[in-house]
Amino acid sequence: MNLMFILKKIIPAFIYPLPISLLFSFVGLYLLWFTTKQKVGKVLVSVGLVILTLFSYSILTNRLLRPLERQYGKFEINSSLAVTETDDKSEVKFIVVLGGGHTSDPELPLLSQLGKGSLVRLIEGIRIYRKYPGSKLLLSGGAVFDPVSEAEIMARVAREIGVPERDIILESKSQDTRDEALFIKPIVGNEPFVLVTTASHIPRSMALFKKLGMNPIPSPVGHSIRDGKRPIFYSFFPSTGNLYKTELAIHEYLGLTWARLRGQQ
Repeated sequence: MNLMFILKKIIPAFIYPLPISLLFSFVGLYLLWFTTKQKVGKVLVSVGLVILTLFSYSILTNRLLRPLERQYGKFEINSSLAVTETDDKSEVKFIVVLGGGHTSDPELPLLSQLGKGSLVRLIEGIRIYRKYPGSKLLLSGGAVFDPVSEAEIMARVAREIGVPERDIILESKSQDTRDEALFIKPIVGNEPFVLVTTASHIPRSMALFKKLGMNPIPSPVGHSIRDGKRPIFYSFFPSTGNLYKTELAIHEYLGLTWARLRGQQ
């Protein structure tokens, strides 16, 4: 695991709303309590509070996340629009599921060892796989901070649900999305395949896979932005869920920027 990879994982955490607002606030409090720089201290505490407040409301976080999640529509199995490179949907031979977090804790039930993102992606992948007889379920994700690869944990769950071993292919060496694209390409080649990942992650994933000359068909799942009939007064209350949605958006925008700078899309 190289230094650049570690920095890429650590640095974004420092610019998420919660840690950066706490940083401003505590530095400001230090100045207020232990120095004569009262004005600077007040400004920093105020900035920290404003950041935390703004990103706790859906009116802002939804504007950040919606363009990512709604860039691609849902995968329609019965729609000819689902497959862009071929008119015969029976030619879809691979359902690729990208990993979204796991912990191989043997004291936990198998399903609990998969993060919410991974579990939702896997269930959607299995659903689509069952609609295409003869297709293969390709599970992707390495062992980045865990002794067991994410692909293996997903495969264990898939087998428990009833997917035959012969229809499961593992890609268990990748450390990030770029790696996943590189390692999956030799397996699927130029064949059209369904790419299943979280809705906010699908724009970056599609760009990385297409850059390598592959033919992914997007299947976004696990949306955080849902348009419904929720009472409007809920929007007047701050929520930790909105802070999480902001983190998702920042993570993906940083990933897209990094990929562009490196010519990966």
